[in-house]
Amino acid sequence: MSRRRTAAVLSSLALAGAALVLQPAPSASAAGFVVSESQFNQMFPNRNPFYTYSGLTAALSAYPGFANTGSDTVKKQEAAAFLANVNHETGGLVHIVEQNTANYPHYCDRSQPYGCPAGQDAYYGRGPIQLSWNFNYKAAGDALGIDLLNNPWRVQNESAVAWKTGLWYWNTQTGPGTMTPHNAMVNQAGFGQTIRSINGSLECDGKNPAQVQSRVNAYQRFTQILGVSPGGNLYC
Repeated sequence: MSRRRTAAVLSSLALAGAALVLQPAPSASAAGFVVSESQFNQMFPNRNPFYTYSGLTAALSAYPGFANTGSDTVKKQEAAAFLANVNHETGGLVHIVEQNTANYPHYCDRSQPYGCPAGQDAYYGRGPIQLSWNFNYKAAGDALGIDLLNNPWRVQNESAVAWKTGLWYWNTQTGPGTMTPHNAMVNQAGFGQTIRSINGSLECDGKNPAQVQSRVNAYQRFTQILGVSPGGNLYC
């Protein structure tokens, strides 16, 4: 609509005595995300200010099926499952980067044809799922249209980019499991299968039950905040 036409419409409304009320833009939760900002803050009372709710909701457009597939219960279960695993990986959304700096040089797979252009020690864990390894930065960057192979630091400097990498893994990667975490929740295979796909080779099948329990505890707490049942098959 042209500026002149807009002015004419507004003038006619005013002349007709109509009250023109400007509505605020809907928040992300109002626009469809099943976790409100207040619920997010309740889940992560000690979170690092880097991990913003607005960063998360800005990242949702990259994977529109996330927490938006199936019944309302399934949508909330998936959101709770993602955030519970994120909670575990980051110590309650406290840590942005991997804490063990001695590991940093280990994440460069030189057998990849593109190598490690950002440096041998540049591909350490960052963000909500602690994205690591040069090949994962390459794959995530390619999927998201962001050059993370050459600039992996964007994951620790830009909240929306960090959240997008977490959603990339959740929605597209099976890891050591047999299905993506997204499909595990949408197809009701259970929360345990999300653990298997994220860190199953180190935690599942009795390898580290305390770590599994930590994830399950968070999931149960988050589903309670969202007012849904956690469902079955919580362990791996």
